[in-house]
Amino acid sequence: MDRGVVVIGAGVMGHGIAQLFAQAGARVRLHDLDEARLAPGLAAVETSLALLVEEEVLSPAEAAAARSRIRPATRLEAALAGAGVVVEAIPELLEEKQALFERIERVVGDDTLIASTTSTLPISRLAARARRPERMVVAHFFNPAQLIPLVEVVPHPSMPQAAVAEVLAMLRRLGKHPVLLRREVPGFVANRLQAALLREAFHLVELGVASAEEIDAVVTEGPGLRWPFAGPIETADLGGLDTWLRLLDNLGSELSKAEQAPAVLRELVASGQLGAKSGRGLIDWTARPVAERLAARDRFLVRLAKLKGR
Repeated sequence: MDRGVVVIGAGVMGHGIAQLFAQAGARVRLHDLDEARLAPGLAAVETSLALLVEEEVLSPAEAAAARSRIRPATRLEAALAGAGVVVEAIPELLEEKQALFERIERVVGDDTLIASTTSTLPISRLAARARRPERMVVAHFFNPAQLIPLVEVVPHPSMPQAAVAEVLAMLRRLGKHPVLLRREVPGFVANRLQAALLREAFHLVELGVASAEEIDAVVTEGPGLRWPFAGPIETADLGGLDTWLRLLDNLGSELSKAEQAPAVLRELVASGQLGAKSGRGLIDWTARPVAERLAARDRFLVRLAKLKGR
């Protein structure tokens, strides 16, 4: 990739996106407010590259070259100088994102692509104060960004079709599977599907049908095994739409229709039980090393990608 890339935010998403561009040959400046915020992100890149070497996805030389292409930067305007692609990966706060885009546009050239990794905010609102909204796009990566293939793409309505095609081609060069959304909807596609499943999972916990661990096992040992190869619509087609018509007719009135987060989730959050980050949520993490669990997840994702031929 000839154009320099700037990733703003070295947190959970930013460091993985920087790694992706660096692996594809781009020169990347990874920006955050200070060295203390940058250091964990750079360490995470090194850990991820080491895993790819262990799994023989990259050679040691390729991993070292990718790491050398990522340069940390704490001064935003200096980082943006000459950038061809800017990826924003800061927290989901509309005012902060809009203010950041205004700073970006004061520095970069008119042909610079500006992408946001937002998982919830519509591009029309993100670009409301932009000088050139036609070069702005949502590129919703999934955690861990360096390993999950999907990127949901929502271009600003004024973005030319040629520019949309360029964004999709760029993501494919990163090894991603971009999905272009044809209209704005809250939560895009993946989070709407995840929310529907999670709403029903919490509903089943509240009804006392099964424990949290048992419900997870139902997914990972059942439908989840099919989904990497056949999504829910293909699965319905393969099983017979007449069968699914009867199933949905029979179950429709029984499923959760909650329009807000379920009570059990509100109670857990109110009591400070936030999941792995606090040591306990619906699952007790006090005896489960979270770092080991995440490392095992990442290794599984690498092997799954190899199995799928990516």
